[in-house]
Amino acid sequence: MPYKITRLFAAAMFCLMCVLGQTTRAEDIIFEPAGEFLKLPAGYSLGRCSAVATNSKGEIYLLHRGQHPLLCVDTNGNLLRSWGDDLIGTAHGLRVDRHDNVWVTDIGRHRVLKFDPTGKLLLALGTGKAGTGDDEFDRPTDIAFGPKDEVFVTDGYGNTRVLKFTAEGRLLHSWGRPGAKPGEFNIPHSIVIDAQGRLLVGDRENDRIQIFDNEGHWLAEWKGFAPYGLAINGDGQLFVADARAHQILRLDASGKIQQRWGKQGKAPGEFGLPHMLGFDAKGNLIVAEVEGMRFQKLFRKN
Repeated sequence: MPYKITRLFAAAMFCLMCVLGQTTRAEDIIFEPAGEFLKLPAGYSLGRCSAVATNSKGEIYLLHRGQHPLLCVDTNGNLLRSWGDDLIGTAHGLRVDRHDNVWVTDIGRHRVLKFDPTGKLLLALGTGKAGTGDDEFDRPTDIAFGPKDEVFVTDGYGNTRVLKFTAEGRLLHSWGRPGAKPGEFNIPHSIVIDAQGRLLVGDRENDRIQIFDNEGHWLAEWKGFAPYGLAINGDGQLFVADARAHQILRLDASGKIQQRWGKQGKAPGEFGLPHMLGFDAKGNLIVAEVEGMRFQKLFRKN
């Protein structure tokens, strides 16, 4: 079967899976899977892929567990620059703030690192050893930014808490403890701030998102999925990487699932443990797959 026909057939089947079991609605988003989009030069290869983020120029940052762990590419997947071999132990979370600084969580060295867009290290939080102190992390997972450049960190695998810092790295507040009650966590794995200013924390092993205000006061919870990764697109819509289901979900403002994409597999539109996700300047979805060891792009068609 010619490639063009094969791709069209795969896209049609993918869209059918997206709406399987529900009526197509005008607000539904249509993505066409394109598979891995990177065009890496000789000598570069991907390890386990953990996170993706985009800056104001439309450049795409990709984080993986291999040599050259932080890659910056253009919209077509061409490499612009890379760094991190001497600074990043085990890559996990990646976010870009409104000043285009690049933030990374390192679960191997228990640190949160802030770089300028060229890779110059600007700030390092944590001591390099696991701990419970105000200046320590135990495998931190993700970062989000408040309206006054506050930095929120999910200190995730070991400490089951969220910490709030100033932009300069001074601790302001922290909350959370092990458990399944409101305000408790079992691996706080991802964090974003929505248009209402609410903190959405992916409480991974409790299969829920917990919602807090800017000071950590509990507001609500949304259950029914494993929120490994969280991302908000340009329209303010929340997307979830559910790695247990090997799916991407779109939620409404009350946490109800509106759409699902994908299943476990290696074909375009299928996923191998989708870990975290992000959007490029055109609204295309990029998914970092840990088991699939790839960054897969899904082109938005509407």
